Amino acid sequence: MLRDITIDYEKITAKNTPKECMISSGHRACQGCGEILAMGMVTKAAGKDIIVANATGCMEIVTSPFPQTAWKLPWLHVAFENAGAVGSGIEAAIKVLHRQGKIKKKPHVICFAGDGATADIGLQSLSGAMERGHDMLYVCLDNEAYMNTGIQRSSSTPWGASTTTSPAGKQSKGQNTQKKNLPMIMAAHGIPYVATASPAFHLDLMNKVRKALAVDGPAYMHIYAPCPTGWGLAGSKSVEISRLAVNTKVFPLYEVIGGRFVISRKPAKPQPVLDYLKLQRRFRHLGEKDVAEIQLAVDGAWDYLEKLAKATAKEEK
Repeated sequence: MLRDITIDYEKITAKNTPKECMISSGHRACQGCGEILAMGMVTKAAGKDIIVANATGCMEIVTSPFPQTAWKLPWLHVAFENAGAVGSGIEAAIKVLHRQGKIKKKPHVICFAGDGATADIGLQSLSGAMERGHDMLYVCLDNEAYMNTGIQRSSSTPWGASTTTSPAGKQSKGQNTQKKNLPMIMAAHGIPYVATASPAFHLDLMNKVRKALAVDGPAYMHIYAPCPTGWGLAGSKSVEISRLAVNTKVFPLYEVIGGRFVISRKPAKPQPVLDYLKLQRRFRHLGEKDVAEIQLAVDGAWDYLEKLAKATAKEEK
């Protein structure tokens, strides 16, 4: 069901961009890690008044080697499978404390998880949290494989990508299934707000965080997070590949507000998908026919997104 939702939030511009990141320097993330870059942007936009539930994964590992922590705010390490459930519990406890007058202001609850903990292991608890309507933001940092355990494929790994469990070779093209579309799955839950974002477009990302926290009810953000180690990408190319993913339409930027699809960025002159693929070692085995097949799939997905935006747009009065 389509709903007209007005989101009241303080917009971030180049002039008033928040400066303080809630993750300190000195963490153990790899050079050029897109996940830590994106997560820092999320915390800058969210501010100090948040509680984080962080699923097992790269970001938990690199920010909390005992007895140290890189976090400047309340933070819980939870299992791969239950970030959605733990976030739900935190949000419910906050409601009780507020109702009892023990806290005056309700802090925001944010869950961080990778694609494995979101698309695979934790999908059930995430779906439950969204369906129940918990007032929280779930952020998937998508690096398209299980990176901290050895670069194994996940259901978020794109077709043709070579991983340690979907290796390219004489009998294999690499990953043989299409990437699971988590933003669309979350939109199908009928929640107030869903968005995709890329660290290459930081103002867009940070304003979407502000919107997600401003809505009443659950929100989901799916953030593109390049992994130089797992993708065979130079660390200095993380922002470039993040921009290319958008400009080639491989990773479209859009919002779903009350069921209405709004495309955030339409490339004026879309670049061929080959420009994106050729920078990454995980795709180096693909031939011309494979690239053409990927291009066809990307174009088809973009056309479908445009049709959704047109079909759900507000009617002019």
